[in-house]
Amino acid sequence: MQLSLNRPGEYLFVRKVGATAITVVDRDLARSFILAPDRAIEEWPVCDVNALDESAVGPILALAPAVVILGSGPRIVFPSQAVLATFLKRGIGIEVMDNAAAARTFNVLAGEGRRVVAAFVLPAG
Repeated sequence: MQLSLNRPGEYLFVRKVGATAITVVDRDLARSFILAPDRAIEEWPVCDVNALDESAVGPILALAPAVVILGSGPRIVFPSQAVLATFLKRGIGIEVMDNAAAARTFNVLAGEGRRVVAAFVLPAG
């Protein structure tokens, strides 16, 4: 089996996940943000999964994802059923994970060329 180094260059990816910041390519983001393979929406005004509502998910929906990965922080916290239904009614899959798992999943799906969007919740700081 031949191995080759494949560095992501055509899409944004998460390099590192910490307790208070996430590194996207080479930039540390310390506030909640939304990440698509081709763009990042910084300073997404959500500091707690329980604060998610229709206005907070609007920027995610505007990116027309096929699947959404919600990084809920250092542990898994599910949003309300109403928020989950907002995605499911539009035929958009949503998976809730801790931020580290969300980053790994986003990187794999973006690398496969999927229409994925990840929303990472970080504590206000």
